[in-house]
Amino acid sequence: MVYLLKFGASWILPPGIFIILLTILTIYLTRINLKVAALVGTGTLIFYLMCTGFVAEKFMGPLEKAYSPPERLEESGIDVIVLLGGGAITDIQDVDGAGTLSASPANRLLTAVRLQKILDVPILLSGGQGVDKDTSEAVISRRVLRSLGVPEEKILLETESVNTTQNAVYSAEILREKNFKRPLVVTSAFHMRRAVLNFSRQGIEVVPYPTDFTVSHRPKFHYTKLRPQASALLLNVTVLQEVLRTAVTEIFNI
Repeated sequence: MVYLLKFGASWILPPGIFIILLTILTIYLTRINLKVAALVGTGTLIFYLMCTGFVAEKFMGPLEKAYSPPERLEESGIDVIVLLGGGAITDIQDVDGAGTLSASPANRLLTAVRLQKILDVPILLSGGQGVDKDTSEAVISRRVLRSLGVPEEKILLETESVNTTQNAVYSAEILREKNFKRPLVVTSAFHMRRAVLNFSRQGIEVVPYPTDFTVSHRPKFHYTKLRPQASALLLNVTVLQEVLRTAVTEIFNI
């Protein structure tokens, strides 16, 4: 009964209500212009499918499965963890200071901290530039790492990057300067393919450690996955963005 109520509620809230309205418009247009009705109907169907968890799993799953977390880390020769940023809100008061990480980078950071406890190696924080250097994502992440018990001497900062390409460019400079040979890159699973590509363009062979997974890799069908959801639409848009950005990186190296 609970699932049925959720399924029904999804049709009276956005984006479900928009799909219903577009469907009504399509039916109305069949009386006026069949070609226009077909065009609107096709667009409505595509929009609906992009709003379903069923399609999101089909699109996001292969992207997130591009790399798997490596096994036997203690024997892998990892000498540094590179944590890629993904967004922060700099003017929000956090537990111990101003600025808080967004959801995905917070998940990445949690994984990086756990790995640091296992490997006892430095963490290089590659963050985005905020309003000024004092509010960059890397600086916020450093404060969080300290509060979680990571020693100051185990934290390195890269505070200039604003995209994945710059993450790789500026981090590569620090890795060479510090003579690190085997970096472990931590980022969201959907983002890992592009991250590895950008580091390889800098001549850096990284060990990928994907985290922040968003869909099951062994999905089971349930009718609720056919209800329209804004979260599913966001996942599908994220996949399209990653495909486009990866293509741009491969073609233009930006």
